Amino acid sequence: HVQLVESGGGSVQAGGSLRLSCGASGHTYSSNCMGWFRQAPGKEREGVAVIYAGGGSPDYDLSVKGRFTISKDNAKNTLYLQMNSLKHEDTAMYYCAAGRDSRANIIHIINNNDTRYLELWGQGTQVTVS
Repeated sequence: HVQLVESGGGSVQAGGSLRLSCGASGHTYSSNCMGWFRQAPGKEREGVAVIYAGGGSPDYDLSVKGRFTISKDNAKNTLYLQMNSLKHEDTAMYYCAAGRDSRANIIHIINNNDTRYLELWGQGTQVTVS
């Protein structure tokens, strides 16, 4: 039984930075892709940044491009999201997710919110920007 656990959220002033981490506990889990999502109150969940486990360029939502960076440490089995130049509109619950299915497409995930091939989700970590 694999679980994803996010950490690193908190409150920060606009212009500040935070780094989110997502670790996998339990059995070894080899994913095809993994990413970060967020949901603000009253809004739908949206993809923020997604990356293929095998490498290649990640995809980002336009609202965070140039400010957020997704990365992974395979040795630590950990996914990161470095968030710089935070804005009030970045306030949301942030979730990490992962999927094994090779049909997952990171462009579709970001552009169409197509998360059907992401079967693992964390509980979320709150980010508040004031």
